[in-house]
Amino acid sequence: MKTIILFTSFLFICLASNGQQTVLQGLVTSQNTPTENITVKILNLNKSTKSNQSGAYHFTNVPSGSYDVLFSGVGHQNKKIKITLNNDTTFLNVDLISMEANLKDVVITGVNRATELRKSPVPIAVLSKKSMDQNVNTNLIEAIVKGVPGVTAVTTGPNVSKPFIRGLGYNRVLTLYDGLRQEGQQWGDEHGIEVDEYGIARAEVVKGPASLTYGSDALAGVINMIPYSPNFENGKLKGDFTTNYQTNNGMIGASLGLAYIKNDWKFTIRGTGKTAHNYENKIDGLVYGTAFREYNFSATARVDKHWGYSKTAVTYYDNLMEIPDGSRDSLSRKFTRQVLDDGDDIKSRPIVPDNELNTYRINPLHQHIQHYRFYNTSQFKFGNSDLNVLLGGQQSVRREYNHPTVPQQAGLYVVLNTFNYDLKYNLPDFSGIESTIGVNGMYQANRSKAATDFPIPDYDLFDIGAFYFAKKTFGKVDISGGIRLDRRNIKWDDFYVGTDAQTGFGQQVNASTPGGNLQFPSFSKNYYGVSGSLGLTYNISEKLLIKANIARGYRAPNITEIGSNGLDPGAHIVYLGNRTFKPEFNLQEDIGLIAYLKDADISLELFNNNIQNYIYQSRLTDANGNPVVIVPGNLTYQYQQSKARLYGAEVTVNLHPAAIKWLSFNNSMAYVVGLNQNKELLAKHGDEAKYLPFIPPLQIRSELKATAQKAIGFLSKPYVKIDAAIFADQHKFYGLDDTETFTKGYTLVNGGVGSTIVSRKNKSLFDVFIQVDNLFNTAYQSNLNRLKYFEYYAASPNGRSGIYNMGRNMSFKIIIPI
Repeated sequence: MKTIILFTSFLFICLASNGQQTVLQGLVTSQNTPTENITVKILNLNKSTKSNQSGAYHFTNVPSGSYDVLFSGVGHQNKKIKITLNNDTTFLNVDLISMEANLKDVVITGVNRATELRKSPVPIAVLSKKSMDQNVNTNLIEAIVKGVPGVTAVTTGPNVSKPFIRGLGYNRVLTLYDGLRQEGQQWGDEHGIEVDEYGIARAEVVKGPASLTYGSDALAGVINMIPYSPNFENGKLKGDFTTNYQTNNGMIGASLGLAYIKNDWKFTIRGTGKTAHNYENKIDGLVYGTAFREYNFSATARVDKHWGYSKTAVTYYDNLMEIPDGSRDSLSRKFTRQVLDDGDDIKSRPIVPDNELNTYRINPLHQHIQHYRFYNTSQFKFGNSDLNVLLGGQQSVRREYNHPTVPQQAGLYVVLNTFNYDLKYNLPDFSGIESTIGVNGMYQANRSKAATDFPIPDYDLFDIGAFYFAKKTFGKVDISGGIRLDRRNIKWDDFYVGTDAQTGFGQQVNASTPGGNLQFPSFSKNYYGVSGSLGLTYNISEKLLIKANIARGYRAPNITEIGSNGLDPGAHIVYLGNRTFKPEFNLQEDIGLIAYLKDADISLELFNNNIQNYIYQSRLTDANGNPVVIVPGNLTYQYQQSKARLYGAEVTVNLHPAAIKWLSFNNSMAYVVGLNQNKELLAKHGDEAKYLPFIPPLQIRSELKATAQKAIGFLSKPYVKIDAAIFADQHKFYGLDDTETFTKGYTLVNGGVGSTIVSRKNKSLFDVFIQVDNLFNTAYQSNLNRLKYFEYYAASPNGRSGIYNMGRNMSFKIIIPI
């Protein structure tokens, strides 16, 4: 009884004291828009917090008295307000002045906390949705390539683009969706990025090793695709409807997105559909096997409280995409199609009828890719520190149908399940040092289903890494850096393949099955990596600065590099891996000069990248130099490993004369050289083995744009632009065994107009964009286009080899706000 009385008395005292506590709360806005991540500090007290996504902040247990409250945040001018607090709740709202300059752009990728671009020594580029909308894009990666110097893509038709950063790609570029690493079968040439391009509001690109924060697979850099997040008044339902038509391949796209805010909750939902027939150029006509049909769905729910926020999201991606193989009639050069499995003869294949070249119907030889994603990202605030937790699950399902006599039988059928985890704790500032500790990684399981071809084994992967990152400002110098330790285990059991007696196709069998072949002997190995970075930014003035960074990256070999031993039917390549490969390590030095002047923005970035144990593909030949054919009609590639070096530069000069505000002239140049430092190959083959595969040539992009500063009738700020993309000859290629060949340079001229259409009451009705790529219908082949090498004859009647890129393409896009 005495215990109950004591407990009741204690509870009453607590409730009474709680009722007398002083509370300070309010809303932080900028230009009347709620603003998050603004630091609110009560000076002379050890109390600070940050505004949430709704702009709200909250203090409790503040002693009565008069204080100075300081509001500060990246991209905004500081504001200090004097206030007197009594034993009650006090509301203090503030509207901050935004500092308009590209250097004030806030980034979140690769730096753990929201950071101004000017303070990050690592080269980071930001691409807005507005910039992406003002170009003709058939997929999201293509939009990023056009907007960020130094980023290129290896393509397999219009719907598959694999990003490369400064000459490095595949698993060396880590792609993120809303901070969650994208996991599919990204090791394959014909595997694209499973993301809805219409749902992305912003892309952030880290150019250089980002292993410190993300671990393996960020050796070349990171592309973070950030979806739309609503930020408008409470109780409103808003959204947009986007529709897009492109003339070259008849692509039709439509996307509907809605967002709703109710008190502390924010909801979004989006559905997208795209379909296209084969694309066309003036050399090949309609290119058989390049049609696709894509669907996307996404939904999010986020709650913001004084303790932080929590966001849960789900996405679904579904893509039916044809498989091109480039087979043709030897005389007419018309495309042919495979109709037999056994006894197939490329020279005897029938010509594809014209009515099947421009149909939206997907042909029997195609891929079916499905990607499911479910994740939660949360932040928990503890006064001057916060804990950020990201947990996500993904499933990638890939079927490749390559049997014309049994079209429902998948040649490749793999299911990849991934669980991602990422925990980051932003410690309280100490002596001006902002620091973060974290641990992240993933568990992954890949399983083959009812297939006939098995290029990789069933495997399990567990990845974990821990890091420490810190940054501090010393006057005009911002310094940041850190260190990371990684461990990855990959393993698989014996994997046997036999022949199905009824169909004659391959199938997975047990060890005891008669005639079974051990295609993948069991394997288990741990890979360890130490990575880190150190960099500084010297702010010569508010508009001029120098950046320098040195970083060590780490990448464990991927599954196809160490485990592959079979045909990937979608790529028409037999891959042969090497289980003795070591992890890749690189050391990259970056230095940059950035100036934001009255009439121009200028930047110069130089880099040098030395890689240990670089892994690359090379065609396999026999002792006589003839290509090794394991599966008829398919190339055979074997992975190699050696030292490598890449170096280059990116330059941008964007002119925007203050006296002619309606005119801008933007220019960029990107150049990279990739050197193969395999001494044995160089001594034996000389210049044929001198360079690395898939290195982009010198590229120059120029855009002249005029934008009206006032409305013209029903047109609000209409613009007209013309731009040119110039690609030099690529004579620095990996020519051993004809892995690559010389690629002639070319120039593409593009143009566009666009505007917001407004009503008489100046209300926005919709945005319209009319654009054209390859205005003069230039016939060209990109050295990064895999279809260039889809050729079965040593010579052709028209002297052309391989498949050419897309011809003239006109795009009509309308975005209607809801």
